[in-house]
Amino acid sequence: MHRTIKLTIAYEGSGYVGWQRQPNGRSIQGLIEDSFRRIEGAPVTIIGAGRTDAGVHALGQVASARITHAIGVADLGRALNAMLPPDIRVLEAIEMPKSFDARKSSVGKVYRYRVVTGPFVSPFERRYAWHIEKPLDCRAMQDGGKAFLGEHDFAGFQTTGSDVITSVRRISRLDVNEGDLDRTAGGGRLMTIEVEGNGFLRHMVRTIVGTLVEVGTQQRVPADIARVLESRNRAKAGPTAPAEGLFLVRVNY
Repeated sequence: MHRTIKLTIAYEGSGYVGWQRQPNGRSIQGLIEDSFRRIEGAPVTIIGAGRTDAGVHALGQVASARITHAIGVADLGRALNAMLPPDIRVLEAIEMPKSFDARKSSVGKVYRYRVVTGPFVSPFERRYAWHIEKPLDCRAMQDGGKAFLGEHDFAGFQTTGSDVITSVRRISRLDVNEGDLDRTAGGGRLMTIEVEGNGFLRHMVRTIVGTLVEVGTQQRVPADIARVLESRNRAKAGPTAPAEGLFLVRVNY
C-alpha cells in the first residue's frame, strides 16, 4: 500500500542548478529522489511545492512523495539526511492523507529577499544577499511596494516567454524593513523584502525586488510601480535581482 509523505526541507542553493531535476547538474529534487530510491528499492518521484531557481535557498520548501516502505517517518528523515549532502536537510517528515500533493494542495508561499548595502559585503554574507554599495531609501520602497498588494496581472514581472495559463496573482503582504548589520557580519545595512502571496511566476519576486531597488536608489519614483503593473510589459520593470539573495521561507496549506 502506498503512503504519502510530506517533507519540509531546507537547503543552501549555491551549488545547485535549482530544485528541479535536470539532465545536467546537481539538483535538490534529484538528490532527494536518489536517496529515496535507496530506501524504497525502486524509483520515487517527489513533488515540490515550488521550483526554486539555481542559487536560490529554502528555509521551508515542502515536497510530497509516495512510498510503500514501512519505515517510520522519524527514521525516514534521519535516513534521508544520512545520505544527503550537509547543505540539504530534511527538517520534518509527516505521513499525510493520500490526497495531499505538495504543489496542488498549497494555498500560498512566503519569500524573503536580503540586500546588504555599504562599501563592501562580508564574505559570510555574500552568498546570501545582493550587495549594493549605495544606500537605499527604505520609506520610498515601502511606498512603492503598496502597489503590489491585492490581485494583479503580473505579466510585467515574469520571465519573458513563461508558459502559464494566467499571470494573475494575489499578494497579501509585502514588508520592507532595514536595520544595521552587526560589525561581526561586516557592518553596513541589511534590508529584507518579504512577500506573501497565493502564487508566484518565474522570477516574479526577483523582478519585484529589482524594481523596488530602482525606487530605493531614486532611479524611479514609487508611483512608477503601478504604471509598470498596468503595462504588463517586462521591459518596463526593473532588473531581475540576483538569485543568491532569495529564500523560500514557508509554504502555506
